[in-house]
Amino acid sequence: MKRPTIEPEQKALEINLDDKIYGTFSEIGAGQEVARYFFQAGAAAGTIAKTMSAYDKIYSDEIYGPEPSGRYVCESRIYKMLDHEYELMENRLQNERPDTKFFVFADTIAALNFHRTIKGDGWIGLRFQLSPRGKTNNIVLHVKMLDNDTLLQQQAVGILGTNLIYACYKYANDPELLLQSLMDSLKGRIAIDMIRLSGPDFPDLDNRWLSLLLVKHGLSDVAMFDSNKKNLHASEFLYRKSVMVVRGSFRPPTLVNQDMISKCWEQFRKEDKVDPQKAHLLAEITLDNLRNSNKEIDVKDFLDRADLLCAMGMTVAITDCEEHEKLLQYLSDYKAPKIGLGIGVRELEKLINVKYDNNNNVRIIASFGELFTSIVKMYVYPMMQQGNSELITAKNLPTPEAVRFLYQHLLESGQIVDVQNFDKEVMHIFSKEVFDLIQSDSGDWESMVPDKVAKVIKKQFLFGFPSEKMEFKY
Repeated sequence: MKRPTIEPEQKALEINLDDKIYGTFSEIGAGQEVARYFFQAGAAAGTIAKTMSAYDKIYSDEIYGPEPSGRYVCESRIYKMLDHEYELMENRLQNERPDTKFFVFADTIAALNFHRTIKGDGWIGLRFQLSPRGKTNNIVLHVKMLDNDTLLQQQAVGILGTNLIYACYKYANDPELLLQSLMDSLKGRIAIDMIRLSGPDFPDLDNRWLSLLLVKHGLSDVAMFDSNKKNLHASEFLYRKSVMVVRGSFRPPTLVNQDMISKCWEQFRKEDKVDPQKAHLLAEITLDNLRNSNKEIDVKDFLDRADLLCAMGMTVAITDCEEHEKLLQYLSDYKAPKIGLGIGVRELEKLINVKYDNNNNVRIIASFGELFTSIVKMYVYPMMQQGNSELITAKNLPTPEAVRFLYQHLLESGQIVDVQNFDKEVMHIFSKEVFDLIQSDSGDWESMVPDKVAKVIKKQFLFGFPSEKMEFKY
């Protein structure tokens, strides 16, 4: 049954009429748009303890402390705002209102500016209790504004903030519904590309699952987490850094995957205009790679892959970017001087054929141009055909005659290159065969995966090894 969409005005009124929910609003950068919804809904005195907007940097620094980076639209600012405002409210009101569930809402937003040099994005956070005198939970998210008008962006912030407060109190027992409800009345107007939910009321919640849900439900094309299983946002670690992205299914990560990642990374870091100290490596899994034969996504299967990539020390990007151009467009916002794409030769063959099939002779040049911009280089890992010792590489890959000249130009200009110094001794390993061996606990599968991967699979019974099934709580 489809969940009915509740208008933001109704959500604000419901919260206002609940005398057990009370809190502070602190908003920087796009006006006091969230508080405005609660004021206009009526009965706001039942919810609002204080509203404020420390818009001037000097005032803001006096209240929340300075930002060493000089950036005020950042995650660290949100936590400083939540810390300061919640401490004030708790000190002043907890004895006066012992039966109240307190919250602090905070946002720091850079809306579309007068000169349109800023597209509009920001950070939003909520610290909240689900029981009086209970410990607090935190939810923090990054939002990209998609409206091309400042007033519309401000309105969208107001709706999103209202949705967030309502969701945390009404849907706390269903994190997937909580996340989906954030988009009520906002379809096509915002993207949420990072979310982190933590606290004593969510002890078993794996935030990597929330990253998957962001992409699965269309809140963003890209979401990321690091090797410590912490959800990340690109602005916090990729800004003005070169990026190497290696795509794969990683089911499981084999010695071939490990070799591909390490050799692509080694080659990329030696490129001109790539500063090794300012470069980052990502492993990318697309939704298409996560779907089973029924086009469904098995959460346990996803988390198994995530655990193994984290054990390998990888930062992981989950994307709905079957077409690489979508990922490049996302990364371009963070001004990467160089972007490397590491893919298998079969993936390259599929990419070329899709472009050939989907574009006419005029459009095909533009289609390749959208992918192979001046900052992009593709690193192609070879493949040994099953039952055949011959290697397929970027140089000997057969291509449709209509694109052969263009493809040869990309090879000669160095925008498509073969991965060098790969390990021929692992070329016989195929993930599907390893996966089947793990499930049956037969054969020498442990020698086909990195040692860390084998240990984690056996310790956590991943991919059905030796047949134990792990229940996913949420």
